[in-house]
Amino acid sequence: MSRSLPISASTQGGVYPRPQLVRPDWHDLAGEWAFEHDDHDLGRSEKWFENAEHFGRVITVPFPPESEMSGIADPGFHPVVWYSRLITPDDVAASGRSRARDRVILHFGAVDYRASVWIDGQFIGSHEGGQTPFSFDVTEALLAQKTCVLVVRAEDDPHDVTQPRGKQDWLEDPHVIWYHRTTGIWQPVWLESVPDQHIEALTWTPNVPAGSVAIEVELIRRPAASVTVQVELSVAGEILARQSFLTREPRSQATIQIAGQANGQSYETLLWSPENPQLIDAHVSIIAEDGTILDESFSYFGLRSVGVAGGRFLLNDRPYFVRSVLEQGYWPQSHLAAPSAEALRAEVELIKALGFNAARIHEKVEDPRFLYWADRLGLLIWGEMGSTYEFSSEAVSRVTREWTEVVRRDRSHPSIVTWVPLNESWGVQQIAHDDAQLSFAQSLYHLTRALDPTRPVISNDGWEHAVSDILTIHDYASTAEKLDAHYRDIDAVRALVSGMGPAGRRLQLVPREIDGQSIMVTEFGGVSFALDDVDDSWGYTTATSPEDFRRRVSGLVGSLRDNSILSGFCYTQLTDTMQETNGLTDANRKPKLPIAVIRDIVSGEHTPLTVPTADTAFSLHSATE
Repeated sequence: MSRSLPISASTQGGVYPRPQLVRPDWHDLAGEWAFEHDDHDLGRSEKWFENAEHFGRVITVPFPPESEMSGIADPGFHPVVWYSRLITPDDVAASGRSRARDRVILHFGAVDYRASVWIDGQFIGSHEGGQTPFSFDVTEALLAQKTCVLVVRAEDDPHDVTQPRGKQDWLEDPHVIWYHRTTGIWQPVWLESVPDQHIEALTWTPNVPAGSVAIEVELIRRPAASVTVQVELSVAGEILARQSFLTREPRSQATIQIAGQANGQSYETLLWSPENPQLIDAHVSIIAEDGTILDESFSYFGLRSVGVAGGRFLLNDRPYFVRSVLEQGYWPQSHLAAPSAEALRAEVELIKALGFNAARIHEKVEDPRFLYWADRLGLLIWGEMGSTYEFSSEAVSRVTREWTEVVRRDRSHPSIVTWVPLNESWGVQQIAHDDAQLSFAQSLYHLTRALDPTRPVISNDGWEHAVSDILTIHDYASTAEKLDAHYRDIDAVRALVSGMGPAGRRLQLVPREIDGQSIMVTEFGGVSFALDDVDDSWGYTTATSPEDFRRRVSGLVGSLRDNSILSGFCYTQLTDTMQETNGLTDANRKPKLPIAVIRDIVSGEHTPLTVPTADTAFSLHSATE
């Protein structure tokens, strides 16, 4: 007998920190925490984790202490910071703790860069990597009916350029294209209660030609006896498939056939794309031999394929021209942390309203809640790693470990269509001359393909490519005429690749024929135009008026938008970011031209403004300007 699911992960409100593994009860620990800088790194020797008297300030979590919204607003060099918060019995109860769900998990979305955690002076664990999540079972540390003290120490050396850091400046004051640092907690911290045996992770891998999806279920440990994994797939409450399988393994895989996809005349109805962002809900249960439900969670996926062939980028086996924008994911009041969960949705809506069908997240691993809105509203995403600035054995180890965590975290999101482990030779600045650096770029490509063979991988976006599935070029030609000359036909592109590229760098270090390659210009534009006075404003070219800005952007985009040689572009950039004033909007997301004008420039289609909305929609900022 079919039944409606108690939770639809595909229509959640966008607040839950882990949108593809949802449980009904959780407790957000955001808000005021005690805080202190530890510039002389005395906290461990003085045992700050045992005594809260050392914490003399108050911070609002999860905003980094450099930002205004944190309440600290100190962007200077502070390599060590400490946090403290009481966890009360009410907090534990709000996490859904019960007799059946008696294990309490403490989750961190991201802490930059190295975190250590204590409860009532008892060391709980640590994690290294500023862009990826981690969690601890804190059941024994949280004594029943007792208020406990949670303490977090975060270490983020501003001078350690072997840390994956993206665009966080190594200088105290931001300059050129680098921004304020993000130290410590910058994504949600939350409690969740789970059964003793529970689902640790879910991974979805769609197979469009076969009309199926592969599921990988990871349990917290090997079951003592056989358990049944039951999976139900549905759309809008209508069951598409139900399948069960028996396992005694901690990690199990199964392929689920979606019966309706066998009809070749209607199979496209369920396919995910920006134009039809259809998500399929999943309800996954773990059932004991006696029929007891040990654990259940709710998830979703998109049935779609991506690839390259015949010089084209393919979405669902059809050529698809990528109209992308560079997204820094930075807000003036909260820096790399979004000012709210709602702001993440508004960002996706803004990008789509401006006529783009894709965004390249730049030098940052984005909040999963942003990826949820990209999944739900239909926006292609290029997943990129925040880079180191140095090549060394330590940098290699750190990037490899953290990038593996990134791909494993995000590989089930249908919106992510491309992986970018390296950008513009950051961290491998001598790749053209150092075989070790070239080998590292090659290894990241192959590692990524091993973790996820379903998406194209760019070994080094912009220039000095090792093996790459797409030839991507960064070209900041100042005029449409110069840009057009580089890509007017295949001979022009061949000449560009055979010599020095637009930035004076070779485009390919591993030779490959241009014919048949998918080619994209993944950075261009960068026209600076400041609506307000900005100190040290910066861009690749500068406009003097709104009309001059419109003319320049229209010419540059127009030269690539209808290009038959290219399979896509990425305009630099969505928003002004501090001194970088080359956005299509200012730092507060106010468009520099009417949205309809920008949309027409980007898409080349004079269409009415349609902002994707959901059941609990809120207004797009400046949508009617």
